[in-house]
Amino acid sequence: MSNSQNGGAGWSRRDIRHAAAATTTGGIAGATPVRTETEAPSATLSTARPAARTTMAVLFRVNGVDRRIAIDPRTTLLDALRDHLGLVGTKKGCDMGACGACTVHVDGRRVVSCLTLAASAEGKEVTTIEGLAREGQLHPMQAAFLEHDGFQCGYCTPGQIMSAVALLAEGRDLSPATIREFMSGNICRCGAYPNIVAAIKDGSGKV
Repeated sequence: MSNSQNGGAGWSRRDIRHAAAATTTGGIAGATPVRTETEAPSATLSTARPAARTTMAVLFRVNGVDRRIAIDPRTTLLDALRDHLGLVGTKKGCDMGACGACTVHVDGRRVVSCLTLAASAEGKEVTTIEGLAREGQLHPMQAAFLEHDGFQCGYCTPGQIMSAVALLAEGRDLSPATIREFMSGNICRCGAYPNIVAAIKDGSGKV
């Protein structure tokens, strides 16, 4: 094939292919490596340290006994009672304040402990289901729940009883309708509500 057929530049097709191959290979070999976003310098990995956690001391009175614990400031009262003090009678149900299984008393008022920071109980009196009995004798409300079978699986029962005791202290008229209304924050997934109402009604006359 003549030079005029190749554009008159004096290049053969073989010359063009060789030149293209050399240019491509040189470009790859001479390229600067690019570090991806997921890669990090080894020095950064070797010197990085996790942030130190902050703890705080909380002193409160639990079931008549002064207790001091060191906790993360974000710790809920529920987790402080269960994980730090070993009082597992208070149950973790929904962990959203909707079921009432974690109900305890703080200075005599019922609260859902899963939404209450332990730090907010500093210097206060906390009562759990373990603190209701006195000298080996069940609280009258505990006895009434047993007598009227106010439970089935029993998981919600500590919270039900703590709310019932607080309901009595609130001094409300204890008609069945009132009991149902002011116990509505405590869910029984087994559906033992008629027996729970009967137990509260009976227990209220024995406290």
